[in-house]
Amino acid sequence: MGVFRKQASPPDEKDSKSTLGLRLNVFFFSTFIIFCVIIIRLAVIQFVEGPTLTEVETSRDTKSVPLASIRGSILAAGGEKLAYSSSVQTLYVTLTQEYTAKMVDKETGVSSLKPEARANAYALANSLVAKFNEYGDPNGEKLTVNDVISSFDLYFKKSSGYVARKIKSGLTTKEIAYFMEHKSEYPGLEIVEEGIRHYDKDTVAVQTVGYIKPFKSSNTLDIYKNIQNAMKKIGADPGLNYKDDEFVGFDGLELQYQRELRGKNGYQVISVNPQNMAEKIEKVVPPEKGNDIWTTINKNVQLKTEQAILDQIRWLHSNTVQGKTHPDALTGYAVAMEVDTGNIVAMASMPDYDTNVWTAPKLEADVWNKIMNNYQNGTITPYSSGLSGHGFSSSVFLGSTIKPLTVLIGLEEGFITTHTSYTDTGSTKFGKAGHETTVRNAGGHSYGYFRTPADAIEKSSNVFMIDKIGKKLYEKYGGKGVEKWDKYMKDFGLGVATGVGLPNEYKGFLNYFKEAESGSVQSALVYASFGQQGSYTALQLAQYASTIANQGERIKPQLVSKITDSSNNVVKTFGREVLSKVDYDKSYWNEVIRGMKSKVSSFDDFPYDFARKTGTSQQQGKGQLRDNGVFIAFAPRNNPKLAVAVVIPEGGFGSNSAAPVARKIFDAYDWEYGLDGVPKKSLKPADGGADGGKGTDNTAATNN
Repeated sequence: MGVFRKQASPPDEKDSKSTLGLRLNVFFFSTFIIFCVIIIRLAVIQFVEGPTLTEVETSRDTKSVPLASIRGSILAAGGEKLAYSSSVQTLYVTLTQEYTAKMVDKETGVSSLKPEARANAYALANSLVAKFNEYGDPNGEKLTVNDVISSFDLYFKKSSGYVARKIKSGLTTKEIAYFMEHKSEYPGLEIVEEGIRHYDKDTVAVQTVGYIKPFKSSNTLDIYKNIQNAMKKIGADPGLNYKDDEFVGFDGLELQYQRELRGKNGYQVISVNPQNMAEKIEKVVPPEKGNDIWTTINKNVQLKTEQAILDQIRWLHSNTVQGKTHPDALTGYAVAMEVDTGNIVAMASMPDYDTNVWTAPKLEADVWNKIMNNYQNGTITPYSSGLSGHGFSSSVFLGSTIKPLTVLIGLEEGFITTHTSYTDTGSTKFGKAGHETTVRNAGGHSYGYFRTPADAIEKSSNVFMIDKIGKKLYEKYGGKGVEKWDKYMKDFGLGVATGVGLPNEYKGFLNYFKEAESGSVQSALVYASFGQQGSYTALQLAQYASTIANQGERIKPQLVSKITDSSNNVVKTFGREVLSKVDYDKSYWNEVIRGMKSKVSSFDDFPYDFARKTGTSQQQGKGQLRDNGVFIAFAPRNNPKLAVAVVIPEGGFGSNSAAPVARKIFDAYDWEYGLDGVPKKSLKPADGGADGGKGTDNTAATNN
């Protein structure tokens, strides 16, 4: 009988059971973790990302279409409207698919309107034209059926399908009444209030005020590039969106204060179908009118300034000065800036033009050819308001108007004192021995003995500036002399932005750096010392004159005094702002200002003691040097109220070309405000001196 033996389990059976259990535990634990992750993710989607996702989903079904706001006005100091918008009522139609349904030819793949959609579109166009003819202005522009069909943009070449189409602007009250009463007969029809931009027909400071262009034509400017990028972001305020045909600031104050003037667009929320066509208007948010900008420009002073420049140019064409006329003097620039406030009361770039050309339906080629050299602001840019006969721009060398600052530099550096005497022999030399260059005074004059530096300023001595300051800077600083000169220039606003904030402001052409590289540092400093090495704008010259009048305080030029809303509430005000300051000994200022008394016959009967400096800068034109007239002044001398700078390219000596313009500016300001604080218009009958003062003597003077 055999013996029964119990069969032993495989040696790894226990291990297998243990492994299976472990796997089951890992599976159930992993499943638990996955479910936890899913639950947490669902919670995040519902409570955290839900609003954003809902907005994204909604944006697929609705679109926001902007409604343009009424642009604010730009006003002169007295409240006169320099730029303003008048309200007009405009008819828009938002087309549904019944007007735009397409079909595609299977053979050619060409898309065209379905016959019923085409019939509907033409029926609507015919109905609109009939009502325009019945209720519209009989003397107004007549729209045809084809005009309206073109406005429909049935093939979406101009706008997306859901965007409202602009059909007619400037509706009459009868048209408005009819369409509002029969709105149910015209699905998608809306009448929207819009603004048409106008500019003062007197052409007041037009380059300073600036102009506007359609938004779609303004994408070269950074401000609008940034706006376009912001408009693409999900969740952006629909009121910040711009319409392609909306007019926006493109230059001058119109651009500088674009955000304030524009206000805030309204918008329509429109539901769309999968074909991106409008179904209905869900919501309308009305636009907010823009704010008004109050400038510091006095309209009367501005117009007197503009006329003075034009009169002086004509005078130079027909009158002989220093043995010749100046037919190539074609342009002129002037800035009048209050010394105590920084307010710009006049900023003239002549010739000017009528800014209303920019809001015409089309800028014709012949119109553009007439204004292409006049539309930019020559008081802040070198692009000028036209060009002189030999193509000289509005930014010219300072000429002798630099000499008050040259003397200040000499005093501050210790090269001279307020008691330094000097004998002017009419010429001086600089450069290496045997290779010297001779420089002379204007006209070769020898002025003889100067008791103090003030005499050198008054006589406008080139050789004093060279011997006592230009050469000395080179001796003291060597190769670094130009950098030292440049710092002094910038302290007085020459070579830096004035702070006015207008677009495209030019900082100046600092030729002394170029001369130092191509010639020598010494020659750069020599020529700079009497004003032949730096080109600056009329506004920079006015700020420079104001800085001398303020004895070292460089004041920001102010073109805007306040901003008000549509209810005339003050939103913001602007006041005196010091940009920088230099602290020189009081005696230095007294000496320099005492020397600013160039002989100018146009001021012979001026009732105020005033500080002034004439200048004549020279440029090469067609093989010979041409003279540009420059003049700076402030009045009264001991209690300065107004600083003025005038530039007449190719006008000859500044005393003959620029100074007479400045005289008329001072007279106009005295009439309106009073250089002594008493407006002269308040003391005289309405017809006794309303021209802003006495006539100006334009006869020649001997100083440059």
